[in-house]
Amino acid sequence: MDRISKRIGAIAESQTLAVDAKAKALKAAGEDIIGFGAGEPDFPTPDHIVEAAVNAARDPKNHRYSPAGGLPELKDAIAVKTKRDSGYDVTGSQVLVTNGGKHAVFTAMAVLCNEGDEVICPAPYWTTYPEAIALAGGVPVVISTSEETSFRVTVEQLEAARTPRTKAILFVSPDNPTGAVYTTDEIEAIGYWALRHGIWVITDEIYEHLTYGPHTFASMPVLVPDLADQTLVLNGVAKTYAMTGWRVGWMIGPNDVIKASTNFQSHVTSNVCNVAQRAALAAVSGDLTAVAMMRTAFERRGRKMHEMLSAIPGVSCLEPQGAFYCFPSFQGLLNRDVGGHSATTTMELADLILSEAKVALVPGEAFGAPGYVRLSFAMADAEMEEGVARLQTMFA
Repeated sequence: MDRISKRIGAIAESQTLAVDAKAKALKAAGEDIIGFGAGEPDFPTPDHIVEAAVNAARDPKNHRYSPAGGLPELKDAIAVKTKRDSGYDVTGSQVLVTNGGKHAVFTAMAVLCNEGDEVICPAPYWTTYPEAIALAGGVPVVISTSEETSFRVTVEQLEAARTPRTKAILFVSPDNPTGAVYTTDEIEAIGYWALRHGIWVITDEIYEHLTYGPHTFASMPVLVPDLADQTLVLNGVAKTYAMTGWRVGWMIGPNDVIKASTNFQSHVTSNVCNVAQRAALAAVSGDLTAVAMMRTAFERRGRKMHEMLSAIPGVSCLEPQGAFYCFPSFQGLLNRDVGGHSATTTMELADLILSEAKVALVPGEAFGAPGYVRLSFAMADAEMEEGVARLQTMFA
């Protein structure tokens, strides 16, 4: 008899977390490691949010269970924040507060997917998406994109992938890992395609405030209002407010889906930590001064990293349009002799770079895009420049 269920045993380890953990372990052992793996802001959570959590921890009412779907005042505040930031008009009853954005992803798949339902998942994709689909009994249908198309999927590709079993499409803009941002025309076209065929849209808007230059965020159900009844919007406080460790996310959708998801969550986790919810309430109810400061820093770092990576012979890189990642092609670095060593895949190359240059990055295999690597620029400017300079030296 199998000790581990086939469904759980089939889950792949999160490569982004694995790379980050390995880099931290080597640092703790005294190695001079520069880690580009973690997808989290390097800034502290703003003071007023921390203060709200301190006050909440002292209040006995937060020491007890609260509604499984989230504090009513937080749900209402998320609805107000959503209208303010994206123009999407929803009510608190359409909000489920989750244990981080990742929990919202798994809940979305669990509530929508029957066994064998197909979910279209454009690649490169965030490493968790296919695992969440499969765990819910669904089938990830991967559509590949490339640097030549700015990593944006087309309606023609979606139509070619559509079958009678297609239940949903995952849509992410700004995108992790590529930093790509779709135009309003592209978003609208995809929205009307989904509406026409009765396909659910699961849109992850976690990077909504991190766009650069002429690129702007737009929410699909705002551009295609009739799509609201078959759309789930995923979001959270992690990226906007530098709160990755607080673990508060949410899902917005039609009332029947949110009711079913809340029932599911009541058995899986019960309520999200009340202290973290109170901190999130302070975050979403406040202004966006802190994120404006972070966005300025990220944009500066992204331009610099792109410039430095593009200077390495054999490397090509899309300039980041959003989020805080560069996703360069390292295919030109494969099968090259580097100090008596070479790599045939970017998985092998990432290990070689960690060993030789003491730089940790995430290979594209983790995102369904062999030949590419992801580097986060959510780090101090000097450390970021030193890390890429090591790559320049290694591959000079």
